[in-house]
Amino acid sequence: MGFADQRFNVNLSILFTELPLLERPAAAAAAGFTAVELWWPWVDAPTPAQSELDALRTAITEAGVQLTGLNFYAGQLPGPDRGALSIPGEESDKFRANIDIAADFAQSLGCKALNALYGNRMDGVDPAAQDALALENLVLAARAADRVGAVLLIEALNAPESPKCPIVSAPKAIEIVDEVNAATGLGNAKFLMDLYHLSMNGEDLPQVIGAYADKTAHVQIADNPGRGAPGTGSLPLEELLDQLKKAGYEGYVGLEYKPGDRPSAEAFDWLPREHRAA
Repeated sequence: MGFADQRFNVNLSILFTELPLLERPAAAAAAGFTAVELWWPWVDAPTPAQSELDALRTAITEAGVQLTGLNFYAGQLPGPDRGALSIPGEESDKFRANIDIAADFAQSLGCKALNALYGNRMDGVDPAAQDALALENLVLAARAADRVGAVLLIEALNAPESPKCPIVSAPKAIEIVDEVNAATGLGNAKFLMDLYHLSMNGEDLPQVIGAYADKTAHVQIADNPGRGAPGTGSLPLEELLDQLKKAGYEGYVGLEYKPGDRPSAEAFDWLPREHRAA
């Protein structure tokens, strides 16, 4: 098996960022990819103007690529992963205002996966209160995702880079997945298995795959150390993806790595062009 047997998509919020947003889908297509994913592209606008939504939709459709994953509004990304849904006040309000907008945008492009990033712990705020708020908002997000035929993804980040994030292990993310499914009865909350983040947390990746592949609806990769392309670090990504495949995972593998000191179009030499189309 190996890389040749995977379905890859390109994260346009970390790759091709040297280009304006509306040029990135076509750049991914020119590099041979047929599927893309995005963090919420408007970091200061959970409710962007309809013209901006329409322009991005047009750029994706005209490029001939499929949008396979989209984040709900998550605050100041790119940058330290912060999230919004568990932060009381303005950030949580922005998340709620974004839910249906993001879900409808995803539906308009046939996107079946919506990612909701937990928020950082806030000084002076009871963690239990943040968790209760998070569950309320995740329930709303899960229902919106279900309305458009999508899954809700829950992701574990990593403690070294996101020290205030409370979800920094696979078991904790799975705990949240189970809580959301119990609260909604929908069963559409799933695990986003980011092998880079989990490796940064020092987790046993083969054990994680064996335990949670059946609850995983999306996978993301970057090598470690450095969060670069496969082969720039020491993670056995090809072997790990083989294990996922053998465990029954048939979904996309998101390329969520930094291109380094080169144009993004040159950061895919580890993957022959004939294996880039999903």
